[in-house]
Amino acid sequence: MPIVIFLIVLFLIFLSTIRIVPEACAMVVERLGSFHSVWRPGVHILIPFMDRIAKRINLKEQVADFPPQPVITKDNVTMRIDSVVFFVITDPKLYAYGVENPIAAIENLTATTLRNIIGSMDLDTTLTSRDEINTQMRSLLDVATDPWGIKVNRVELKNILPPDAIREAMEKQMKAEREKRESITLAEAKKQSAVLTAEGNKQAAILNAEADKQKTILAAEAQKEKEIREAEGRAQAILDVQRAEAEGIRLLKEAGADDAVLRIRSLETFAKVSEGKATKIIIPSDIQNMAGLLNSLKESLVSPSTVHPTENGNEEA
Repeated sequence: MPIVIFLIVLFLIFLSTIRIVPEACAMVVERLGSFHSVWRPGVHILIPFMDRIAKRINLKEQVADFPPQPVITKDNVTMRIDSVVFFVITDPKLYAYGVENPIAAIENLTATTLRNIIGSMDLDTTLTSRDEINTQMRSLLDVATDPWGIKVNRVELKNILPPDAIREAMEKQMKAEREKRESITLAEAKKQSAVLTAEGNKQAAILNAEADKQKTILAAEAQKEKEIREAEGRAQAILDVQRAEAEGIRLLKEAGADDAVLRIRSLETFAKVSEGKATKIIIPSDIQNMAGLLNSLKESLVSPSTVHPTENGNEEA
């Protein structure tokens, strides 16, 4: 029975010596009061009464959010700035033995570094140089925390809080700047509108002139076509008359008309002429001996006419 109890005690002591280190963690082990080793993730055996775990360390990236710190700019403006530091522990031994309180040390180091950087800038530069300030702080903090086994990955400024009077002045300045941009935008819009209107009027005038020109050209072409068609009609009418006269002469010749018939047709023509408004008619001399025909001509005339011999052998009535 005592042997069983002894074995149970030994088993419990053995179980108490087994240590399991989880992932992304490390343990600093001391043996007899001095540093012995760093346990990484896995199963480890702790020697009773000789070894002890001095510190458990988280190897994940950690975030330290520090409260606002008062800083003074180069132009003597006091403001409050709060920052966030992202860091990771790279050497558990240095982290365990390098500094008593690493987070407090990083906070104080961040405050002093921030004051040094802001003290070399004026207010406007500070408000517009967040990236530059972040880069400088990360570089300086990384060098300072390297002996502590800490690597600073990023530093971000969360808020920059200038005094109330400065904020009010900045708000008024921003309002005035917005009103200025609004006025400039309205002026540019009016200018652009006037330019576009003038350009539209110009294009309309050009189009109207082109339309009037095209209309004039079309009217001239229409008048020209009209005159050409009228001239062609008159020429065709004259040609038809000439063809008709030629056809009449041809028919007379084919019919074998003698001189008496031709003279009668001539008198008929003179009778038609006398029906007009002419006051003088020239009669050929070879018709003056035809007394009977003259009587017929006198009957066809509206008023009596006197026949006078002309110098070339014809008679004038």
